[in-house]
Amino acid sequence: MHTSRRAEYAEATRQAIIAASRELFVTKGYVKTTVNEIARTARVAPATVYAVGGGKQDLLRTVIRDGTASPAFDSLQAGIGAATEPGEVLRLVVRASREAFAAWADLIRVVTDTAPHEPAAAESLRVSRQFQRDCLAAAARRLESLGTLRLTVDEATDVLYYYLGNSSFFTLTGDNGWTLDGAERWLLGALHKALL
Repeated sequence: MHTSRRAEYAEATRQAIIAASRELFVTKGYVKTTVNEIARTARVAPATVYAVGGGKQDLLRTVIRDGTASPAFDSLQAGIGAATEPGEVLRLVVRASREAFAAWADLIRVVTDTAPHEPAAAESLRVSRQFQRDCLAAAARRLESLGTLRLTVDEATDVLYYYLGNSSFFTLTGDNGWTLDGAERWLLGALHKALL
């Protein structure tokens, strides 16, 4: 029981540090955020931040890695595997991409802007993009297995990434002022035409 409480406290401390890191990276920017500010926001000592999360670079990697470890992605993979119609596969992957963008756009914008100047941000961005491509490749393979794909799996993965990568959502919703609902509808239709 005592060990369990200690483990629960350690995990709660870790989650507080990660949440504080994400909040500050988004509001202040990665470069301007300090470990002392993360510690203050998480209500722990700076030494605890280093002991639990490492420095700022490690925390950025952890924030991104935790985002890619979401149970929602396991659910997406199961849904894609169970889908029996190509339209269902596309609906699932477009909806999941839209939801991931809505949840992570603020941090991805910071990481994208910081990546050219900061190796840790560049690495975190690479990990995030590779994870997204892996998910999209699973959708492309499922479309191929259903016999409806007009392209190779590699080509289809590239097309899915072109339409569903963060840059597309940033352009449609940020630059063009579309709603996420409007972007989702258009992307689904465009992918039907491009792939099936």
